[in-house]
Amino acid sequence: MMGGVTICAGSKPHYTPPPGNQCKYAGQSVRALPIRILSVGKKRSTGVQLIVDEYIEKLKHYCPVEDVRLKSNPKNARDVTAQIEHEDISVMGVIKSNEWVVLLDEHGLSLGSEQMASLIGDAGNTGASSMVFCIGGPYGHGRQLRERADVSIRLSSLVLNHEVALVVLSEQLYRAWTILKGQKYHH
Repeated sequence: MMGGVTICAGSKPHYTPPPGNQCKYAGQSVRALPIRILSVGKKRSTGVQLIVDEYIEKLKHYCPVEDVRLKSNPKNARDVTAQIEHEDISVMGVIKSNEWVVLLDEHGLSLGSEQMASLIGDAGNTGASSMVFCIGGPYGHGRQLRERADVSIRLSSLVLNHEVALVVLSEQLYRAWTILKGQKYHH
């Protein structure tokens, strides 16, 4: 299999990244799904926000992009489990039923930049209205979101602070689109 979305009877779609370091869509026309980046956390530092805004402006040349921030621990729970559940409810409240959900998690699939570009191209073939990339709060994602996600990926084998993950994700989404368009940003 060259990678893509496989749907088995009665089950949720399963994503398989393409093998190797080549994007199967490089230089081809792909459906530009709108992208929403959903992050749970406290107020961002000014420096992080500047970098994220810069990449989002660059990304808008390829597809609509929305940066959605949700407050971590929205009900000020003292218990970690309760905090994760409250964040899970908040996140699920903003995910649309027809979105293709990408969960960012330290245990997710490890993708190279070319495979990230292929993932974006593959998502355009699912019939989804948009893609949403979910960056969790300090204790990770809740059960509902994990069950709802179409794919779980990791940006690094290291655990990343949500602000660092946001910067890395923003840059990688821009890099993926330059790969898809055959532009010279990616070497």
